Amino acid sequence: MEALRQDDPRRFGRFTALARFHEGASAVRYVARDAATGEVVLVTAARPQLAAVPVFSRRFRAEARTAERLAGGWVSPPVDLGEEPEAPADGPEPLWTAAAYVPALPLAEAVAIAGPLPERALRILGAGIAEILSRVHASGSVLQGLAPGTVLLAADGPRLTAFGPLGAAASAEVGPGGQLSVRLGYLTPEQIEGKEVSAASDLFVLGLLLAYAATGTTPFTEGPAEEAARRIAEDEPELDAVPDPLRELIASCLAKDPAERPAAGTVAAELALEGAAGLARGGWLPERLAAAVTDQEARVLALEPPEDDTEPEAGPTEAAEAGAGAAEAEAAESGPEETPEPEDARPEDPRTDGARPEDPRAVPEPQDARTAPEPEDARPLPVPPADASQTNASPAGAPPADASPVNAPASQAPTAAPASDGDIGEDRGTTRFLNTGPRPPQSDRPTTQLALPHELTAPPGAALVPAAHPMPPALPAAPGTPQQPQQPQQPSHTQGGPAPYPAAALPAGPAGPGGPGGGPMVSLPLPPAPAPAPDPGASRRTLLTIAAAAVGGLVVGGGSVAALGSGDTAAATDDKPAPKPRRTLPGQAPEPRWIYAHPASESSPLTTAVWRDKLLVVTSESQASAVDLRTGKRLWQRADGAKGQAALAAGDDLVFVASPTEFLWLSPKNGKVVHRVRYTEAFSDLPGLTVGRLAGSSGPVIWFTGSHTVTVKAPKPKKGKKKEKDKEVVQAHFFAYDIVQRKELWRTAVPAGRSPGTPAYRVVAERSADVLVRQDAVSLTAAEVKAAKGKGSVRSFDQKTGKLLWTKKYGAASLEAATTGDEDGALYAAVGKDLQAFEADTTKPLWRVEGSDGSWFGTPLIAGPLIHTTERSRLVGAVERESGRLVWRRSTEVPGIGNAPSLTLSSSEKTLIAADAIQVTVFSAADGERLWKFQDIGSADPKGATVSAPYRALTFGETVVVQRDRSFYAFPVA
Repeated sequence: MEALRQDDPRRFGRFTALARFHEGASAVRYVARDAATGEVVLVTAARPQLAAVPVFSRRFRAEARTAERLAGGWVSPPVDLGEEPEAPADGPEPLWTAAAYVPALPLAEAVAIAGPLPERALRILGAGIAEILSRVHASGSVLQGLAPGTVLLAADGPRLTAFGPLGAAASAEVGPGGQLSVRLGYLTPEQIEGKEVSAASDLFVLGLLLAYAATGTTPFTEGPAEEAARRIAEDEPELDAVPDPLRELIASCLAKDPAERPAAGTVAAELALEGAAGLARGGWLPERLAAAVTDQEARVLALEPPEDDTEPEAGPTEAAEAGAGAAEAEAAESGPEETPEPEDARPEDPRTDGARPEDPRAVPEPQDARTAPEPEDARPLPVPPADASQTNASPAGAPPADASPVNAPASQAPTAAPASDGDIGEDRGTTRFLNTGPRPPQSDRPTTQLALPHELTAPPGAALVPAAHPMPPALPAAPGTPQQPQQPQQPSHTQGGPAPYPAAALPAGPAGPGGPGGGPMVSLPLPPAPAPAPDPGASRRTLLTIAAAAVGGLVVGGGSVAALGSGDTAAATDDKPAPKPRRTLPGQAPEPRWIYAHPASESSPLTTAVWRDKLLVVTSESQASAVDLRTGKRLWQRADGAKGQAALAAGDDLVFVASPTEFLWLSPKNGKVVHRVRYTEAFSDLPGLTVGRLAGSSGPVIWFTGSHTVTVKAPKPKKGKKKEKDKEVVQAHFFAYDIVQRKELWRTAVPAGRSPGTPAYRVVAERSADVLVRQDAVSLTAAEVKAAKGKGSVRSFDQKTGKLLWTKKYGAASLEAATTGDEDGALYAAVGKDLQAFEADTTKPLWRVEGSDGSWFGTPLIAGPLIHTTERSRLVGAVERESGRLVWRRSTEVPGIGNAPSLTLSSSEKTLIAADAIQVTVFSAADGERLWKFQDIGSADPKGATVSAPYRALTFGETVVVQRDRSFYAFPVA
């Protein structure tokens, strides 16, 4: 972090710049504050020369919107995307975006301060980044935003700040015709071979990043520069210094064949099955880094606007022009013999070295502007010569060192670079705020050029943009080509530097060594920029297809971009600015009202239930216990309730629990048994009755199945025949029981299930005249499965008598298909990958909602006029109950395919909670806005027992109780 320079903008909309945070090739990040609210943000401002290029402007905003869609977790949400100009202006328009400020250190700086990270920190870093990659790859996109400068280490976990090639660029250039080229710091084997990047390319770069964080140096950097391409393509990485438990995983990420690299979700799970957030609980940074982050936060909070900020309302462009004008005036007054001005007062791109005089994009520089060597990070990029006749540099200025041939004699250099003393070449006119040691050497080894298609010609004044750090030496000139004057070769890559490869080692791009970019590069196209939004009259089916493909972020294909997730609607985007996001931090769970930990000395919970919004009743193998929902404190425990099923309210003053041998009615005050009904007594005509799980309940009535074994005597044999043995036969029944009156209402004989014989029923709908029931496929006998021919069925039982009314099948709904119904006579079932509605009594199809490929729907949740849906692909949504019209669909952004999240509504039905084995995701029920996510592992010890139990959610009042195994959290909800 550095003080503002003279030509830095002072205002970005409502934000006042306070300090420079980080300088990149395409943009500069500033710490800024909203004067009205005091909110501190991190502003990313594009360099004015690049902002004037149409293709850059579009891509910059596209990457900002990608960040908005990925907001939450390890991505800080944008709080302002800047104002997009409605009409072209005379000069470059301000181009910036602001995100919530989180105290954090760039990975490169962190390694320079404390050295390689320990294993646990590496796991959290890798898992957090892999979780982001998984969300990006789920949409079919590639991130290309990983670099040691774009990954930050915060107190609670890592943060990613770049969401495409522009953000991670090591340098950026504007060529003839408005062509934009960016250079990335890392190269993959497939890029060496000239192939396109893919999701696996992100995994290779992740492997490089983790190896750098684990060792302080990047693989493939050791050895002659001219062999770097061969090492990347052929050599195995040197990973001896990587911690043993992580070596194999990082090596798999660095596999030469992209098909052999693991998926991002796999990496995230192997590094931290419980999630990066869970593993980071209790702190994860080494002491020195934690102190540096704390120090940074304190200094940022103490920052005040510069005293010379006399034009508070000036925009970024005006401020930059004013700063440049002041510098020029000062230079004019001082004359040629005066001491040169500080580097940070110079205009942004003073480039005449090697530029053609007729090039309208070259900005002339006064001859007396360079009378002393410049700091390395102030030198501009050279303009490569177009032909041999134009290679001589102007004698007015000293050429940059990176324009010189590798083997040119030192005597050709008009000036000598200062000797290297280990300093990183900081701007001499800036101030370091943090006393945390120098930043690591930034040996910008650009390896890849990604060329965007030609668009509008760049406006006058657009020029090559200085790289964030000095360029490496160029290749020797072709035979017969005059050599330019040069400065001594820059120091080679040293340990701690994040950039791995020298440009001289890479094959030449289409333009050859003398083409745009000043060096040999591999040319690859960037993804196309967003196209206009589709016709609003597009069919619902089309929108559903886009929604299914766009989970988690940006979808690029056919020149269009479709977005879904993180609060966006399932519609294609265009270049119009997106609506301003909420000012709160999406993805961050609110502070819990209380936390309860089930004692480790007791067996894990089996069931949990909320009793009359007053108690949380927990049953286990050893007892039943109750927790006060107001305070999270345990009130009582009772051994009689061991192995009990979920507690229910029996009237106003009793807690009903069904244990394996009896029904219990407990006092809510102290857990004392008030009533007890043993099955042997209540169902004396069914000796040895085994009660199955509760099938459902409504008011005081519960439904359940039970079975017992009877002996069927063999018939009397015929004369001369041997008597057969008696048979043991399982008989099953379906019961209705009133838990207030404590009496059986009815029972009906049903087919016995798979051994031990009790069928597992689930009530899918209760109507005035009947209840609709489905049997779990796992409890069907082999004969029943064969007879079903792959199709599931629903049974109707009379509410008053229990008589079986009918059994029906619905379309192609399978034996395992999730099914539910409503009181109006409709049934909703998963059919293949789709969700279909039927008339329950006639099986007539009503409507169908398309699901995502390779997935299927879980059990939907009915809520008034809507049906909330859930899929194995981690999509949650809402459709109209009457028509099946899609209202919204969002991703929980959990990587991979798993069980469909279970759904729960808050008491007000305003909030929808989706819980699975990975996390809890909370949405607005009306429009699907993702509100927050929560993960927990109970212990931060990486060697502790892994928690694999799924999350559960129970609601009461304005609270949701989130459970995972022994841990319970009470969060406020609407």
